[in-house]
Amino acid sequence: MQRSTLDLWVGLFVCAGIGALVILALKVGNTSGFSAAATYQISANFDNIGGLKPRAPVKSSGVVVGRVTEATFDDTKFVAKVTMTIDQRYKFPKDTTASILTAGLLGEQYIGLVAGGDPANLAQGDTLKLTQSAVVLENLISQFLYSKAAEGDSKK
Repeated sequence: MQRSTLDLWVGLFVCAGIGALVILALKVGNTSGFSAAATYQISANFDNIGGLKPRAPVKSSGVVVGRVTEATFDDTKFVAKVTMTIDQRYKFPKDTTASILTAGLLGEQYIGLVAGGDPANLAQGDTLKLTQSAVVLENLISQFLYSKAAEGDSKK
């Protein structure tokens, strides 16, 4: 009797540990946001999306309002087309600006939305016109080094 009670408690503890690991894996994998809420899809074109990945958050004022659905290459305009799903609760004007931002210095990339002032709201299938591409750290470093090299040549 004593042994079976101990086995039961150990089994419950192991099940709780496995459950905690599954929840942690979903949080780390950025897939914990399962939502049955109504959504609408919008898209935006960017010259460079950097390391933006599907399921990346779409934020406005620091609040997650949606997720990136997919990123594809538009071979007619030669830009990256990013499709996003936005929660139906959040309405944005048609002149909303989308920027690819980075959380921290080397953190994950996400899309930041800044609302405009247009009285008409975005609807299913609309495309954002005002976008700002990702800042690529390597490009910034090379521009800095190039400007310093040019500065050194002009002093001679």
